Amino acid sequence: MKKVLLVFAHPDLTASRINKALLAAAQNIEGVIVSNLYAKYPDFKIDVKAEQTLLLQADIIILQHPFYWYSSPALLKEWIDLVFLKGFAYGKNGDLLKSKILVSTISADGSFEGYQQTGYNLYTIKELLRPFELTARYCQMHYGDPFVVYNTDNVTDDELEAKALGYKDFINVHLKK
Repeated sequence: MKKVLLVFAHPDLTASRINKALLAAAQNIEGVIVSNLYAKYPDFKIDVKAEQTLLLQADIIILQHPFYWYSSPALLKEWIDLVFLKGFAYGKNGDLLKSKILVSTISADGSFEGYQQTGYNLYTIKELLRPFELTARYCQMHYGDPFVVYNTDNVTDDELEAKALGYKDFINVHLKK
């Protein structure tokens, strides 16, 4: 059976009902291992070897986080910088992530319409996530389409439940590929 490593990065999970619901839905799926970065490393002192071991055990890596300033929270960026080392993830003999799948799961305050070329952000989410796609490519990984929850401040309880179920389906589809 395939395994998913869900790398979760939210600096204040208590303030995010969206990410809480998505995380809860994912944790109940067989084959999913959650690495909650802010819970594990509140001091930003990442155990690189432990995180690399988790990566090696996974077939699919999901980066779940809020979309802050068109990017990720600081600890996730730090995690990528420290864990995706030359000789491990890229460079000479650095092919240990080769052929794994990397996908993003993000929550965005803005609307779907706002994340279009004609919207106020001028770019689509997929375009704005290009650095993650290029990171995957540089590490010889495959980058999948993201799972996105838009307009997070206005999601009703029913919509939230539907999004959580959709996220569960999204992960299960990747597990079956």
